[in-house]
Amino acid sequence: MKSAARTVEEYLAELPDDRREAISVVRETIVAHLPEGVEEGVQYGMIGYYVPHSVYPPGYHCDPRQPLPFASLASQKNHMAIYMMGIYSDEPLANWFRDAWTRAGKKLDMGKSCIRFKKLDDVPLDVLGEAIGKVPVSEYIARYEEVLKSSARRKGGN
Repeated sequence: MKSAARTVEEYLAELPDDRREAISVVRETIVAHLPEGVEEGVQYGMIGYYVPHSVYPPGYHCDPRQPLPFASLASQKNHMAIYMMGIYSDEPLANWFRDAWTRAGKKLDMGKSCIRFKKLDDVPLDVLGEAIGKVPVSEYIARYEEVLKSSARRKGGN
């Protein structure tokens, strides 16, 4: 559910108590492991982690006014979700992540970059933290730009 909150604190205040607790703990894990150059704020109605324009001036190709999304955390209608864009574009990391999550004894409900969970106990926080910290900003930007170039080539661009 998209929020109109303008700050992370406002976003958290809008949540029911059980969701606020789970989102807060997941948030603390993410923040503790963020690579240098990633900032936290509200982006697209969720708690967002992004590469600011001061680090990556072009911004997000879908809306260059927005900083480049790195990860997001949200309370949706029927679940909570962690969106990890770095996993989406890195197959070896995605494979490691799926395997590590399963080895932690947790059931993984994952799309391309969206990890859905119903309660905090569904999330192996150590695996999440390690995954967040595995992608330095410079590598993330390089992979992002390569994906954009590959997409442009498939569409007949340069």
